[in-house]
Amino acid sequence: MITIPELYKIYQQYPSVQTDTRALKAGDLYFALKGPNFNGNDFALAALDAGAAYAIVDEPPASPNENILIVEDVLSTLQHLAKHHREQFDIPFIAITGSNGKTTTKELVSTVLAARYRTYTTQGNLNNHIGIPLTILRVKPDAEMAVIEMGANHQKEIESYCLYTLPTHGIITNAGKAHLEGFGGIEGVRKGKGELFDYLRAHNGTAFVMWDYDYLQEMSKGIEKIITYGTANASITGTVAQSEPFLSVSITGSQPFTINSKLVGAYNLPNILVAVTVGKYFDVPDEDIRTSIENYTPSNSRSQLMTIGSNSYILDAYNANPSSMRAAIDNFASLKGSDKVLMLGGMMELGPESLQEHQQIIDLIKKYNWKAVVLVGGDFRKLDHPFISMENAAAAKEWLSAQQFQHTSFLIKGSRSMQMEKVL
Repeated sequence: MITIPELYKIYQQYPSVQTDTRALKAGDLYFALKGPNFNGNDFALAALDAGAAYAIVDEPPASPNENILIVEDVLSTLQHLAKHHREQFDIPFIAITGSNGKTTTKELVSTVLAARYRTYTTQGNLNNHIGIPLTILRVKPDAEMAVIEMGANHQKEIESYCLYTLPTHGIITNAGKAHLEGFGGIEGVRKGKGELFDYLRAHNGTAFVMWDYDYLQEMSKGIEKIITYGTANASITGTVAQSEPFLSVSITGSQPFTINSKLVGAYNLPNILVAVTVGKYFDVPDEDIRTSIENYTPSNSRSQLMTIGSNSYILDAYNANPSSMRAAIDNFASLKGSDKVLMLGGMMELGPESLQEHQQIIDLIKKYNWKAVVLVGGDFRKLDHPFISMENAAAAKEWLSAQQFQHTSFLIKGSRSMQMEKVL
């Protein structure tokens, strides 16, 4: 069995790690992971044929090959290798978690830091037990900053990520109603997300804390260094200057400035504020902070504002939970214009509270006037409501195509599995 220090010497020669043979490039290290429906060990020889320098497996091949390295468990080896690589750096590693907004926050924080520092960050949403070690292993020796996103749907998950990320700084965007099934209710969510603050507390780390949220004040108690942001009574303060069509934020204080972002929705205020706060903490000039945030364009169905013909669409279909759904509906209702259509997909992983949470969204929708409301799939289908009901996104798309709407605004949102982007 090869040891981690031995494997690390090989990694230093071939510092590109891949777990999918379809994405392999010549000179990659192939880690043969197992999943419920696949066994990466079966593709080890194919990986070598495709140009991999070595294949790391935990099931010996039928015939020996000097470029196949056998370990006890491939996944834990990948994580231990990531930890060993992390330990070679003496730079800030900023971990970000939360129920909503963590990917947008990660993007904003990393783009601000990149204005002054060589910054490496999570690509897409590689924020789980496989994606995080892969992200760490993509941090090159010239790194000056690393920004790591951590997703979680059960307790002890963030704690496990911290063991190989070794964060020096941390952000919990919020702790709302997401993954209630796995966390066991809102208190479980706070406990699970709070594992990041627990690590910082135990390792003399620094927390950036949204001071408007009483529960984050409570969760961060005992951390040696806390940098606050919010709308008042914080180190960095700011308010919504304008939220239509895009969010503009006024940063207050001795040297005020305004940021005109390309983000949709006042609910993105905390995400912008923490990016400003991190930038200022690490001495990024205000002008670079402002320019970096203004140049950031959301993608991947996250609060994207799109215009097609005479209609406008807020496509926020990457994910949804009760907290983010309420914020999106309230924000959409507050925008100018009378012809508004809601197309909302079901919310997943809410456990026994799911029907109640879906009913509360229906009750919220009823408070406003809409041109039309289409509720798609999930537990929306199990409840009585006066709105249009569709089984899936494909059916919703057919309905939309048949309507011939003009000069109409749409909000399209739902959990990832609903694939609500297919409506467009």
